[in-house]
Amino acid sequence: MGKYRSSARRVEKPKDQGPHFVWRGLGCMMMIIIPAISYAAATLTIDYGLAHSWSIPYQLLGYPKLPDLIYKSNALVALLAPITRIQNLYAYLGLGILYMIVISGTISIIYAAIYSMLGPSRWGPMDMPPPKFKPKKYTR
Repeated sequence: MGKYRSSARRVEKPKDQGPHFVWRGLGCMMMIIIPAISYAAATLTIDYGLAHSWSIPYQLLGYPKLPDLIYKSNALVALLAPITRIQNLYAYLGLGILYMIVISGTISIIYAAIYSMLGPSRWGPMDMPPPKFKPKKYTR
């Protein structure tokens, strides 16, 4: 028996496995669902706006044009040809990114509110209470 060692065995805590697998799967699904929903909503909004003569910048309308460097390669032209056939692609993508930011921000705010209500307490059982120190006003 040593001076600084105990004869009792230490009980090791199980390693934290990270978040529950359901939460990981839900996060993965949200990475797929949110962009799809936002692109679909942007497509519907732009089409509705064009039908009702909203003022949409003309630079975003029409077919996209690829850089001249891409047209020198037959493989890249064949690969990117479906993209060049989508009319108003820039408007769809721009509004889709805006919708994605709004949807993700809303979900984050809702999650933060629920976590603050139902999550663990701020102070654990091993924490000291905050000090009740009131500094005196400094005078010369």
